[in-house]
Order: sequence, then structure tokens, then C-alpha cells
Amino acid sequence: MERTFIMIKPDGVRRKLVGRIIDRIEQRNFDIVAMKMLTPSRKLAEAHYAVHKGKDFYEPLLDFITSGPVVAMVVEGENSITLMRNMMGATKPENALSGTIRGDYTISTRENLIHGSDSPESAACEINLWFPELS
Repeated sequence: MERTFIMIKPDGVRRKLVGRIIDRIEQRNFDIVAMKMLTPSRKLAEAHYAVHKGKDFYEPLLDFITSGPVVAMVVEGENSITLMRNMMGATKPENALSGTIRGDYTISTRENLIHGSDSPESAACEINLWFPELS
């Protein structure tokens, strides 16, 4: 079974969409093997988004992700990385198809409700970063 890291971002928590998003994950028959709610520290956010350091959206992204609580999860299932990315939908609201999480709920590219690992390598890194107790 494959594992991926999923995070419901502060806008998803603030808009009370946590239950709806988790319901979609469970309806897909994925297992949530770890979950916690926390407000990320600046240090954790910097480590998570290190690949974007130096880009024009990096500082606003850090400010956003540390602005309130997130729900961090480890989701397990066959092809969980690809299937969760498909369920999430495109980052830009105008490209997110109806029926995806972003297509149904997002209103902003910057505040796009959810993050999911994009590869087995990033999943392993992100799970280790957010859930070191699982290592």
C-alpha cells in the first residue's frame, strides 16, 4: 500500500470543510493512518515549502500556511498519491474540474484548501517532516 501526505490548509479549516474533505477521502476507501490538527510553526512551513524558497509567492505562502490550524494526514491506499491528486483537482480554480475538491470549493489560487504529495519521494519526505513519530 502506498502512503501520501495530505494537508487541509487554514482556509479549509476556517471554512469548515474538514469533514467534507475527510468524507471524500474515506468514501474513496483510503485509510487515514495518522491525523493531527496544528498551527504550523514558521520553521515547519519553511521546511515543507523549501523547494519554493526565493520565488515571489514563497513569503505569502508561509504567512498563509502559518495563519491558522491545518489538518495534517497520512493517507494510505493503492495508488493514493495519484488518486488523491486527481481528487484534489487543479491548483487554479478556473482549471479545477467540478467534482474535485478544489473544483467544488476553492475560490483562490493562493488559498486552495488542500495539499497533497506529488511523488513517492515527496510523500516520504513530507510524512517524515509532519509525522516524525512514524519514521
